[in-house]
Amino acid sequence: MILIFKANGYEIVVNTPTKAALLAAVAARFAEAEGFALATLNLDHLVKLHASARFARTYAAQDIVVADGNPVVWLSRLARRPVALVPGSEMVLPLAELAAQNGVKVALFGSTEESLKASAEALKIAVQNIDISCQIAPPMGFDPESDAAAAMLAELEASGAGLVFLALGAPKQEAFAARGRSLAPSLGFASIGAGLDFLSGAQTRAPKWVQVIAMEWAWRAAQAPARLVPRYARCFLILPRLLFDALSQR
Repeated sequence: MILIFKANGYEIVVNTPTKAALLAAVAARFAEAEGFALATLNLDHLVKLHASARFARTYAAQDIVVADGNPVVWLSRLARRPVALVPGSEMVLPLAELAAQNGVKVALFGSTEESLKASAEALKIAVQNIDISCQIAPPMGFDPESDAAAAMLAELEASGAGLVFLALGAPKQEAFAARGRSLAPSLGFASIGAGLDFLSGAQTRAPKWVQVIAMEWAWRAAQAPARLVPRYARCFLILPRLLFDALSQR
């Protein structure tokens, strides 16, 4: 079964329940030289989905959606439609390895030039035979609906890449991926947020023991309280609504 969230008249479907299912779905796309858009759903995304019809429409256009956040996993269990935790930041290396095994070139998009350069070096060390064909760090204020974004999509396609890691953060990365599905349909887009910054060392993830006890959100909030405490407060406020929606799916 699949897990469904409804927001602004759209259905957001967690249609890929495990890491193995994700890798199988992407491998099938690689084999057919078909593009895709991968989104990693978390609680902050659900807040944004309910606040923005445009974001909900964009998210509904994603081909592959996984659960990137323990609250989504817990809600799936409450709905009796269980899915596993598949953090986007932890899928960078497995997806890069899958691309290398299938002879698919990789592009890096987002973050900063310094972080992309460091990420590319880290990927080359970690993944044998990886071919990184393009690295683009868009300027501040980047608009995924702009003419400049269309030109960048053309550049990515011309590079021969088949997999593009998007490190823009929501909602920009999902909007860019959705636009790419129409303007550059051969490209596979993986929205992985801070995944490249973690790889390059530009950002540091919570210690493993903090992740294991599902308290990474608290660790992150302590690192950047002004930015993240209000975000997490909004996440807590939407939980009753999401709990009701989960129960209604039983």
